[in-house]
Amino acid sequence: MWQLLHTPCCQLIKPRLVPFQSSGYYVNLVKNKPSFIAKRYFTEVQKSSEKSKGFFIYSPWKLCTGISLGLGLRVYYNGSVFCKAHVSRTVQRRPNLHDDSAKFDWKRFLEYLLPHKWLLAAAVASALAVAFLNVYIPAMLGVIVNILADMRKNPGVDFIEEIKIPALKMVSLYIGQAVFTFFYIHLLAQVGERVAAQMKQDLFVSIINQDMAFFDQERTGELVNRLTVDVQDFKSSFKQTISGGLRAITQVVGSAVSLLVISPHLTGLTMICVPSVVIGGTFIGSLLRKLSREAQAQLEKATLVAEEAIANVRTVRAFAGEESEARMFADECNAAAELSTELGLGVGLFQAGTNLFLNGMVLATMFLGGHLMSTGQMSAGDVMAFLVNAQTVQRSVAQLSLLFGSVVKGLSAGGRVFEYINKEPTMDSSGRKIIKYHEFHGDIEFKNVVFAYPTRPEAVVLNNFNLKIPAGKTVAIVGTSGNGKSTIAALLERFYDVNDGVITIDGVDVREFDCKWLRGRALGLISQEPVLFATTVKENIRYGKPEATDEEVYQAAMTANAHDFISGFPEGYNTMVGERGMSLSGGQKQRIAIARAVLKNPPVMILDEATSALDSASEKVVQTALEGVTKGRTVLVIAHRLSTVMHADLIVVLSKGKIVEMGTHEQLKKQKGFYWNLIKQQDQDPDSTRTL
Repeated sequence: MWQLLHTPCCQLIKPRLVPFQSSGYYVNLVKNKPSFIAKRYFTEVQKSSEKSKGFFIYSPWKLCTGISLGLGLRVYYNGSVFCKAHVSRTVQRRPNLHDDSAKFDWKRFLEYLLPHKWLLAAAVASALAVAFLNVYIPAMLGVIVNILADMRKNPGVDFIEEIKIPALKMVSLYIGQAVFTFFYIHLLAQVGERVAAQMKQDLFVSIINQDMAFFDQERTGELVNRLTVDVQDFKSSFKQTISGGLRAITQVVGSAVSLLVISPHLTGLTMICVPSVVIGGTFIGSLLRKLSREAQAQLEKATLVAEEAIANVRTVRAFAGEESEARMFADECNAAAELSTELGLGVGLFQAGTNLFLNGMVLATMFLGGHLMSTGQMSAGDVMAFLVNAQTVQRSVAQLSLLFGSVVKGLSAGGRVFEYINKEPTMDSSGRKIIKYHEFHGDIEFKNVVFAYPTRPEAVVLNNFNLKIPAGKTVAIVGTSGNGKSTIAALLERFYDVNDGVITIDGVDVREFDCKWLRGRALGLISQEPVLFATTVKENIRYGKPEATDEEVYQAAMTANAHDFISGFPEGYNTMVGERGMSLSGGQKQRIAIARAVLKNPPVMILDEATSALDSASEKVVQTALEGVTKGRTVLVIAHRLSTVMHADLIVVLSKGKIVEMGTHEQLKKQKGFYWNLIKQQDQDPDSTRTL
């Protein structure tokens, strides 16, 4: 490293830096291909009384999914080099997160609307009524203006008598407009909220019922985004389209007819300018919508960075990564701010141009209308009615242009929602077979099982795996990490289906069982990483058996050696455990998870590192309790600790997805094979707590 630090820059690397767009970054081109990004720095350093400027070269190497390690070289023009490490994280998104090509399911959408058809019809009728009233109001304004103009010519006419009826009609129109506006907004809110609530529920049900492979591929933040942002965008677009769209279209048609009736000449001159402005506005609007989608996508990247940092705050804190996370979040936020600033500039120019055009149309109407008044072709009331109608058309057209963007956004969001609502799990869960409790024995057999995870189909975890677990026996599976121990438990729980072979319980293929019965009653799983919900201790234990009484909950906690520490909490079993049980220690969470499985009272128990988080004293007590609970049951133990497996009826040693040894603890020790080597390695580790 010392030699590297003192090696002249020209001997290390000969960068050819070219500007990378306008981001302030420079790209080094090797054979005309970008190899790394170098951000230019103007840093002054003191060396031999000389100040020199330099730049920073950042070269990333991808280590694993989402993580990259870069070597930063701050290179100074006088040849000195300062080397430092830099860590960054690549923010990954699903390619179709903002894919506007997701098909909108019109049939499914109509099914959501059907139960609310009368409310929707009333809302549409109210919106149309408002539109018709808005068209008729300018005509009444024209009548009132004509009366006012006539009053100057005929001072002796009774003003109150002349204005009374038109004024009452105008007041009636305004009241009707207000009433129908209230009705359509209120009714549309009901329809929109009910449809959105049903869509959200169906989407959640569809997501929660997907295969485990689905969750291996998807990010939690993106799924939550579809449940919240996409549904909200679709709901807003739906309400705006029904209310604003129908009203705007009706007003455009009605007002255009009124304009033709009032003055065909003036209407013809107006219509010459409107189409070109509408076409130009639509084109500019499409560009702004594209920029808006880019800004939203960048904002979501920033959200994903924040979400990961907050969700993994213990890891961030443990590695003093606060500044690094803050810097990455700031970079993403700044990029989003730049795009939003450009969007604001475009919207400002677009709105300014629109206002200029509308005001110009008003002036042109007044000028041409005045000319026609001077020739006797129009009255003052006609000019007023024409002017108001023209403004109604202009506002409606502008609203339709804005609604077009909302419709596109709503259809895109709805398409993404319907994509997951209509997504069917690939695993066949049509099996309905169950075994009555008194007929259940618990004989388990793996026959020629071949399995690779769907996300890594090329990496075969189990290859021609065969294993019999007799009813009522305890079978332990040991081996180094990555050899398929936890995979066996996942396959037995039918989180995944085997690629080849079969897994049977009492001679019945697990694929023929009712999945809810299999996981809810037949099997009990205590996993390596216990997960608790952000509710009370009692509700977390009762999750294994929702109908259980408080006494049953207390008994399960006693069996799992959890009752004492739970009773020590200020609120006892009503203590909130916090998100993912963060307020509890690892051993406490594990014992609550054990109590949850014990409460379910399943015929088959799967202990996947069930005591890994317990200290030696607690482990002995829990192990004794588990031995009492597992008597007469079929037990599959996956563990590293020798104290957990040494009393098993059968110990299976895995290596590279295959069984290399089988036997009892004493038998395997005498063979001096894989199991013996694991014990030897353990004995050589002075810090070991008797683990395999």
